[in-house]
Amino acid sequence: MSADPSQLKKIKEFSYKDIFFSMERIPQTERLFYGSSDFNVYHIDMAVEKSEPTAFSGDGHRSYVTGITLAAGYVVSGGYDGRLVWWDAENHQQVRAVNAHQKWIRGVFAHPDGQTFVSIADDMLVKLWDAESGRLLHTLVDHKPITPNHYPSMLFAATFSSDGKLLATADKVGHIVIWETATGQKLAELEAPVMYTWDPKQRRHSIGGIRSVAFSRDSKLLAAGGIGQIGNVDHLGGPSRVEVFDWEAGKRLHELEDDKLKGLVEQICFHESGDWFLAAGGDHNGFVTFYDTKTGKMIKQEKAPMHIHEFAFDETFETLYAVGHNKIAVWQLKDEKVKPVEAPVPAVG
Repeated sequence: MSADPSQLKKIKEFSYKDIFFSMERIPQTERLFYGSSDFNVYHIDMAVEKSEPTAFSGDGHRSYVTGITLAAGYVVSGGYDGRLVWWDAENHQQVRAVNAHQKWIRGVFAHPDGQTFVSIADDMLVKLWDAESGRLLHTLVDHKPITPNHYPSMLFAATFSSDGKLLATADKVGHIVIWETATGQKLAELEAPVMYTWDPKQRRHSIGGIRSVAFSRDSKLLAAGGIGQIGNVDHLGGPSRVEVFDWEAGKRLHELEDDKLKGLVEQICFHESGDWFLAAGGDHNGFVTFYDTKTGKMIKQEKAPMHIHEFAFDETFETLYAVGHNKIAVWQLKDEKVKPVEAPVPAVG
């Protein structure tokens, strides 16, 4: 059975008092790790009907846990305190902590080989780490710390290609960089300035930015997600927005905006076939939206029960797990209707 976005159906929903900014699923299981606004990292088994989350043990973080990944057998988390913390994936005990960045960490992303990972933060630095030893391997510098309007910028998004050869990073003003992972060489730059809103009158500040990037499985396309121009800077009052690029040619293929379910596109993921991709996020509400990669047309859209911050598919893309504001939700992308089995026709004679 193959995943079918048109069959999307929410099957589970759990409510909590905190906001969950980041998550990771253990492969071949329904077990999730997630980072919370209460400064803790949690584990929960979604296969258990009344499973309760359990907090990890250790000194941990002193602020929101905004990034989490699995690398070299560890759970690695990053937070607004600028710390990276290594946790034992089995006993949930703290192993190591590093003061990694001078400003808020926005995300932590594992390389496909599982041995290294990258952290990004509002100091506008991209840092590549050895997951086993905790050693800093490279620091990549390109994103400008100050916006064109002379305010601090932010570095929100990063992703590896499926083969691990490429790394893409993107910031608040819509600047995207594609790096060669092995050397740290900058291969290309793209711009998506529509996702950056400057309000010179009411608040004199900027808002928006690229919040998510994703390569297609063949690494030929790069999608960037965020928000269009914002009219009400206090309520993220702008359309969700995705731009899809042929990054090597520097060509923008799609500009997709949705005024129905507004807000930030917090994460994008291409199906392994490349035929479709999912964009999810929200403002004070949330959404999951599936797009046809070739045409840019919407395949399926559903209002989510919360602003989604991060999601993960299972290995078949038939189950979708998401965390966000005060909730964890699970969807299925398959038709559960069972066709009747026809009885064999009795032989004659």
